[in-house]
Amino acid sequence: MVNLLDVFPLGFDEFLAVTDPALFSYYESIRKESNIEDVFHTRLLDSYNKYLIIGGMPECVVSWVNYKDPARISRIQKELIEQYENDFSKHNGKVSSGRILMVFRSIVSQLAKPNEKFIYGAVREGGRARDFEEAIEWLVSAGMLNRVYNVSKTEHPLAVFDKLDQFKLYMFDTGLLKHMAGIDNSAILLKSDYQFKGPLAENYLLQQLRGQFEIEPRYYSDKNSEIDFVLQYGAEIIPIEVKAGEDKSAPSFKKYIFDHNPTYAIRYSKRGYRKDGYITNMPLYLARKTRELL
Repeated sequence: MVNLLDVFPLGFDEFLAVTDPALFSYYESIRKESNIEDVFHTRLLDSYNKYLIIGGMPECVVSWVNYKDPARISRIQKELIEQYENDFSKHNGKVSSGRILMVFRSIVSQLAKPNEKFIYGAVREGGRARDFEEAIEWLVSAGMLNRVYNVSKTEHPLAVFDKLDQFKLYMFDTGLLKHMAGIDNSAILLKSDYQFKGPLAENYLLQQLRGQFEIEPRYYSDKNSEIDFVLQYGAEIIPIEVKAGEDKSAPSFKKYIFDHNPTYAIRYSKRGYRKDGYITNMPLYLARKTRELL
């Protein structure tokens, strides 16, 4: 199989190193339970917002460094998506190129649903697993989509509890997802409220977590609660809550912590870095340092 991706997106830390070297030096100095001064917290959040717009595709990052023009970034993202979709149509293997394209184009609406679980019928009315599972496998193997399985239990080892028929699919680059969702750059830059904030923050977080831990992230969902992601760290299972803003209400998350008493529990948001009882509040911009800060 030919891998579609010539390059992988930059993580937030790499993006920061290129776009604001002085701020990156400060970011590098952050250690476990560091006190992050308000001025640096604000600047790092601004860089996080820019990353949501630009993403990590090298062509977009270079354009931002050279021109600082969000409209130019949007044009590049549009061209990149068209390029990928053209590559799908040229695919002549045993997997239908039309079905690959349909799955790819359904990602925004799949993530916009209340529970975000991938539904075959949302790709095409009456669609079933057998119609699209090969196309999904192809996109995941090509690095275009990241798949996160639901687990029936949050116990070590996580992979034993994968529900192979229940999963979410995320884009490999958050900036491209933002463009596909049609989110106007100004909404992010002006910090105004907009739909799809939650899925975009989740996509970002997953992108930053990948590769930090030996076992890929999962999520946990049952009739009573949903945990955005669960991580396996050694024999420990870490529940994760993702908030796109500063809101910290999370009844499912708190109930899970009360019931399971995990060693670590992380809430990512735009709030400051601090311990809040059993929960570590970690700013979204620190996601790439998660393992280092445990």
